[in-house]
Amino acid sequence: MKSLQTIIVLTLLLPGLAIAAPMKNGFDLAGSLVPVNEMISGGPPRDGIPAIDHPKFVTAVKASFLKPGDRVLGVVRNGVVKAYPIAILNWHEIVNDNFDGEPVAVTFCPLCGTGMAFLAGINGKTLNFGVSGLLYNSDVLLYDRQTQSLWSQIMRTAISGPWKGQRLTDLPLENTSWADWKQRYPGTLVLSQDTGFPRDYRSSPYSTYITSEQVMFPMKFRAQGFHPKEEVIGVEISGQFKAYPFAELAKTSGEILDNFADKHIIVRFNVEHRSGTIHDTAGNALPSVIAFWFAWYGFHPDTEIFHGK
Repeated sequence: MKSLQTIIVLTLLLPGLAIAAPMKNGFDLAGSLVPVNEMISGGPPRDGIPAIDHPKFVTAVKASFLKPGDRVLGVVRNGVVKAYPIAILNWHEIVNDNFDGEPVAVTFCPLCGTGMAFLAGINGKTLNFGVSGLLYNSDVLLYDRQTQSLWSQIMRTAISGPWKGQRLTDLPLENTSWADWKQRYPGTLVLSQDTGFPRDYRSSPYSTYITSEQVMFPMKFRAQGFHPKEEVIGVEISGQFKAYPFAELAKTSGEILDNFADKHIIVRFNVEHRSGTIHDTAGNALPSVIAFWFAWYGFHPDTEIFHGK
């Protein structure tokens, strides 16, 4: 008892002896919104996976390094159309870009299969993102270089640091084949392999992982009902979540009208290109994400699930 009282007195009188805030990869995790012990190292140190800060682009006709079946993330914003090959994003995970002067972060987590684009700003302040080297629920934790806050990609939320609790605005993004994107947007720009980093973009460090049922890192919730790597289109509306598994969408005509969270939405699925989008009834694309089933469920265990007839 006396030793405990001594510690309390010394802590009050000598702040320098206070228990240090938890740190991982150089990030102060004090007061984190998620348990510190559930934020784990993915292996590389901070910026060991280097974000692309000065992306270069080529026209579609000059993107000869892409094959028709290669996967790309496609973004249309402010009249600008861009494609980001997943073969490049596997090695970098973040592209700090802009669309007609508007800062946008394009992100991809190979472990979760999640490609997401965000407006790279909060309260009028532009943010520049890097790869923290930390994971939460197997998903990449981004960090902004301005404040060192950590951001969960799938949650779209800062979980530590000065921006803790703030949420990024996500943008519509497509995960589809190069053949599909090029056919619909022949004038698209394509992220160049000239990234400034020595990487072999012809190979994938995740080729066997994608088909395996194994999940490399611990998950708070484990999914049931589908192969862990089954792809789903996930959407959030008014704080509610729903998943549209590709296996279930393949049972439909490819377009369904659904009522979710008191909102009519249109889900479009292309079985040939293994891609899908969600729109409102006016035809406007809504932010959604194609993810591995285990990852979507890990963050949204209360999700509704679409089942085809």
